[in-house]
Amino acid sequence: MASAAPAPAVMVNSCTGKMGNAVAEAVLRAGLPFVPMTITGESRAVAQKQKGMAVGRKKTFVEFIGIEDREHRLLLLKQQYPHLIIVDFTLPSCVNENAMLYGELGLNFVMGTTGGDREKLMKDAHASGVYAVIAPQMGKQIVAFQAMLKYMSDRFPGAFSGYSLSVTESHQSSKVDTSGTAKAVIQSFQQLGTQMDEKGITMIRDPDIQLKLGVPKDALTGHAYHTYHLSSPDKTVSFEFQHNVAGRTVYAEGTVDAVLFLAQQIHERSHKRLFNMMDVLEAGVMR
Repeated sequence: MASAAPAPAVMVNSCTGKMGNAVAEAVLRAGLPFVPMTITGESRAVAQKQKGMAVGRKKTFVEFIGIEDREHRLLLLKQQYPHLIIVDFTLPSCVNENAMLYGELGLNFVMGTTGGDREKLMKDAHASGVYAVIAPQMGKQIVAFQAMLKYMSDRFPGAFSGYSLSVTESHQSSKVDTSGTAKAVIQSFQQLGTQMDEKGITMIRDPDIQLKLGVPKDALTGHAYHTYHLSSPDKTVSFEFQHNVAGRTVYAEGTVDAVLFLAQQIHERSHKRLFNMMDVLEAGVMR
């Protein structure tokens, strides 16, 4: 039996965002070594005008690092924390640049940020040789749902041939890109025989419409409500799959599991270096 990995030190980029902040709180709750610094993404002004922020119940102070100073500071952190793992929840526009930076500096990372050029992201991470978990969806139970559909599509391709598919995804208005989860689920449904592609996804970002969908008022700034509806050609048969998430806790806790999983892979010197959340699920390391 392999020995347990040393507890990884975790740096969350960027704690200034709601998702990054939730992950920082989850890291602190888990009792993992927490790096009290965060890169502020594209905004130099944030780092210049503010020195940092407090996160978690104990109000742990996190220092802001501007993008002009990030490479130097990351190299220092790599020396200071030998088991450092970076968690990235920044912006879609930062995904590829950040991943290249982590790779060039030899920093292992968990990429939870959606968007960007995903094919380039995977190629760059592979070329760098670092260990990474790259997943647009960190919610464990939702990933299990995705895995169930993937299994069904692999075992029963064409089972829904001729069926029409409609997909609605509702997220907070600040989410600018289409849900990566919805895109992945559509791929499974395509293998099952439906013809819809991601261009047909209905994106809802209007709070008034979201309230009518049943989104709690206090979750308008952080939720994920998805509905996948299948109808037979003659409309006599229908199937509906739905997963509704209010808040960010499920994603933050799943991210901590991904960090622990990655730390174990690094400790065991796994030949495989790029992973997704299905790998985390299959390893059974969830807390």
